[in-house]
Amino acid sequence: MLNLDEAERKKAGELLTAFFDDYERSIPERPLVPDVDRDALEALLAIPEEGIGVEGLFREINEKILPNSTTVAHPRFLAYVLGPPNGIAPYAEAIAATINQNCNFWQLSPAASVVERGVVAWLSALFGQGEHAGGILTEGGSIATLNAMTVALHARRPRFREQGLQMGERILVVYTSAEAHRCVDKAAAILGIGLDNVRRIPTDDQWRMRVDLLEKEIRADRAAGREPFCVVATPGTVTSGSIDPIADIADVCEREDLWLHVDGAYGGLFVLSEHKREEFQACGRADSIAVDPHKLLFAPLAAGCLLVRDRSTLTDAYAFSSSYLTVAEDALMIDYMDHGPQLSRGFKALKIWSALRTFGVGAFRAAMDHMLDLAQYMADLVDAERDLELMAPVSLTAVCFRMKHGKHAAALATLAGEGTALLGPASLGGQHGMRACVTNFRTTRHDVEQIVARLADVAGQARDD
Repeated sequence: MLNLDEAERKKAGELLTAFFDDYERSIPERPLVPDVDRDALEALLAIPEEGIGVEGLFREINEKILPNSTTVAHPRFLAYVLGPPNGIAPYAEAIAATINQNCNFWQLSPAASVVERGVVAWLSALFGQGEHAGGILTEGGSIATLNAMTVALHARRPRFREQGLQMGERILVVYTSAEAHRCVDKAAAILGIGLDNVRRIPTDDQWRMRVDLLEKEIRADRAAGREPFCVVATPGTVTSGSIDPIADIADVCEREDLWLHVDGAYGGLFVLSEHKREEFQACGRADSIAVDPHKLLFAPLAAGCLLVRDRSTLTDAYAFSSSYLTVAEDALMIDYMDHGPQLSRGFKALKIWSALRTFGVGAFRAAMDHMLDLAQYMADLVDAERDLELMAPVSLTAVCFRMKHGKHAAALATLAGEGTALLGPASLGGQHGMRACVTNFRTTRHDVEQIVARLADVAGQARDD
């Protein structure tokens, strides 16, 4: 039987609640990175013929899975743009798994359809996209950008669905910053545009796309008989957090009749912050925007979102008719199978909606302001150390810096090995250093002080050696 009996359900509930509680309490003391037990992991490869039961399963989770997992919720886990899940998330995920809604056409998931619609509408309204806007939740920002470029192809080539790229017309060209995320290159490769047709535009001294060079490249491609069709701008680059001049880029796209996609997977949701709202309002001029609720809304992985200024562009690209999926139209509902490439889709919206309902939007605004303040505080501390120096201005929550003496890889390994912090490498303009990205609502000023003080010690020892 694949059901649990009453006693097993009770035991599973007790063990799950205990797991949630114990993990939450132990996060600050847990190792940042595990001392990997390869024998324990090898044992996980075996799939038994006879089950081990509820208690056996939780024993394996506690003894083998958890000790060999990275503590991404640790307050000094600052290596990547990856925050901890918010407090209600595990419960929302459990509920979503229990009711197991398939969010493709609305009759399979009426409430889920409305919840996703509400989440998408709220996200769209943050950027002022207007009454014709729409969107869909995705697996993450990379998939959102891939989907956006797919929609852009359909918008550029009206018969793209029937003929694809095999029409013998001019070569399509995509433009993005030299500091843009690799998902732009990956999308171009997947869609058949080709990496040779992605123009990486150089940046200014603050690591922002240079609009004058963007215009120069567009002119050169037109003169060569190629067809510029899409610009991908980044409000919050993955390394330095620099914010491309979105308004100026939007002006270029309007003049040149180009699709503008904004990859806001890291930075876009800082539009919630009073400190950054004005800088991000121009994003609403884009044809499409990618954001990641699994970053700044602290939803558990994975939860991205694609927003479009005109929702009909989604159905133009993704709606297909089939007799076995015929459904009645309803003004309240949305058939998300017609808004993206997937048919079977999980109830991602529940974990986002649940957190917004539980904590309120104000709590997320406060968390973002807290993280922005901490990043600037860290930059100030770094700037005050004789053996450390900043590599870039702090636009959001990424702090890039280098030691004047010593090897950065060794310093990063030292901090991770002793449990002080997990930071990441950074490379800007040929200079190598390290990067702390404050995207963790648990991080405190004391954590930041501890990290910078330890790095100053390491750098000082390297200088003396």
